[in-house]
Amino acid sequence: MKTTDLSSRSFERILLIKPSAVGDVIHTLPVLVKLRARYPEARIDWLITPENADLVRYHPALSNAVHFPRHQLTRFGRSWSATAGPIKLLATLRKPRYDLVVDMHGQFRSALLVLATAAPVRIGFDRPARKGPTAPPARSRETGVHGWSGAREGAWIAYTHRMPITTLDLHAVDRYLWLSTMLGLDDAPPDMTIYTPPEASAAIDRKLEDPGIRGGRPVALLVPGTIWQTKHWHVEGFAEVGRDLTRSGFLVVLAGTARDRARCRAIAEACPGARDLSGRTTLSELAALVRRAAICVTNDSGSMHMAVALDRPVVSVFGPTDPYKIGPYRRPHAVVRADVPCLGCYLRHLHSCPHGHACMTQVTGAMVAERVRRILDAAA
Repeated sequence: MKTTDLSSRSFERILLIKPSAVGDVIHTLPVLVKLRARYPEARIDWLITPENADLVRYHPALSNAVHFPRHQLTRFGRSWSATAGPIKLLATLRKPRYDLVVDMHGQFRSALLVLATAAPVRIGFDRPARKGPTAPPARSRETGVHGWSGAREGAWIAYTHRMPITTLDLHAVDRYLWLSTMLGLDDAPPDMTIYTPPEASAAIDRKLEDPGIRGGRPVALLVPGTIWQTKHWHVEGFAEVGRDLTRSGFLVVLAGTARDRARCRAIAEACPGARDLSGRTTLSELAALVRRAAICVTNDSGSMHMAVALDRPVVSVFGPTDPYKIGPYRRPHAVVRADVPCLGCYLRHLHSCPHGHACMTQVTGAMVAERVRRILDAAA
């Protein structure tokens, strides 16, 4: 690994690697903004999955979104079409002759793509820290035990320069900005602004088709789906919050992907008057919907981070993961969490939980509804 100082160097062709997921991409947006401020004339591309590209493609700091065919890689060698895509990507990455590549993903797969660019300067996180620093007593049971601890799967070998792991007790946004010291980026507050095209807002207008909105009826957005089974808050809780918001004069709207339709349908049935848009929005349209919402209630990290990036009020139910590190950035008051001894387990599957999913079942609808009212009152 080289130790040369990069803070005074100029780069003309830069590739930023963070393919997914929604929350992780949003956390990386401040890096893009700071790279553009530091290198105003540079070509800055972002390697990202096609399904997440809408989050960055309209950003004024970005030159190009380079699609990463993640699903094709899993079928590599099984057919010509599945093999041609990754081969074409390797050629695409070599062609621009990037002189700086920043890998914020830090896994074996992204490290291979870093090497494929043949860039002379390749930056990523250092190898995992064996043990986190001493944490405040209130957080000691979660700090440095689970979750992110550095580049994985030997990815650090691909880098010419590594960001040292100085602490594990830090939010992901601030961790990504360790890059600032290495490259001499500015110390302005992180800018996570998401840019969407006008047609996304127009599409949401058509899908809502509610005359009450034009008359001033505010939108309350519920996003109950998430990939991890253990991060799901119960349907009954979302429905109770939805009914409370409906009584307060809000139009309750449910959103999510196609895999969330069953949960959203069950909540809508238990919350008369709710509008179910699950599986019916693109990522840009979801961002437009979040921007429209007076409040967003969720257990999904993607929509939660989207609400923060768009400066919208949000309430998020947390269970097995650590909100200090991956929660709503600088909004601890937005988190509702049951105080159980097993917090911070990071379990993904319900069958692995020996405590009956207590961290989520003990969060009641009344608890979340009360927090929603507090957040709305503060925003008024």
